[in-house]
Amino acid sequence: MLIYAKQPIYYVIQNHPQMIKTLFLAKELDKKEYSRLMKMGFEIKRIPADAAGKMCKNGNHQGFLAEVRNLELHQFKTFLDKDFVVVLSGLTDVGNIGAIVRTAYALGVDAIVACGVKSLALEPILRTSTGALFDIPFAIEHNIHDVLNDFKMSGFTLYGADMGGKDIREVVPKQKRVLVLGSEGEGLTSRVVSKLDEVVSIKMSHQFDSLNVSVAGAILIDRMRI
Repeated sequence: MLIYAKQPIYYVIQNHPQMIKTLFLAKELDKKEYSRLMKMGFEIKRIPADAAGKMCKNGNHQGFLAEVRNLELHQFKTFLDKDFVVVLSGLTDVGNIGAIVRTAYALGVDAIVACGVKSLALEPILRTSTGALFDIPFAIEHNIHDVLNDFKMSGFTLYGADMGGKDIREVVPKQKRVLVLGSEGEGLTSRVVSKLDEVVSIKMSHQFDSLNVSVAGAILIDRMRI
């Protein structure tokens, strides 16, 4: 997988240097920093800026690109002994998913399951999560109903985000809990809602339809921390 931009690459260098196969530099570094990177155990190649642009299809690489080892996905059933799991229902926007991954890891979520999709482009999710995707267990499972049934049978309380739900500030979350976030356009289906133990929402101070799913997810995750 190829990732680029300074912040996610330096996160991986600091926390998972063994995942980097080749670091590509399209800018000059001071000698001390270059010497430090040379000792990290991965290959370093200097490349022209135009070559870097072609590699990342003219993305904002900031002079840093890295070929990293493939991410290991998990089986969602290995999450049944966790306490706090986020389930994504039909989300496809990799920017939103990456932002949720970053927030979830920062705020103590134990694992994430992406449902309603057969596959996801992991490179942009890894990049948008600033490398946090390497740190939080992540699974992809097409059938959300099987996922929710298994969590419920394992003693989890299922919460889902919907505008008509109970104010999250009034909810006392259970120890073993799942937060389900719906897709950007459709939200949660009625069938998914029927499986939930409680529907929660963020009450607005002013008239507004909704928040971006990654923003709403961040608020709800924070409110559901124990």
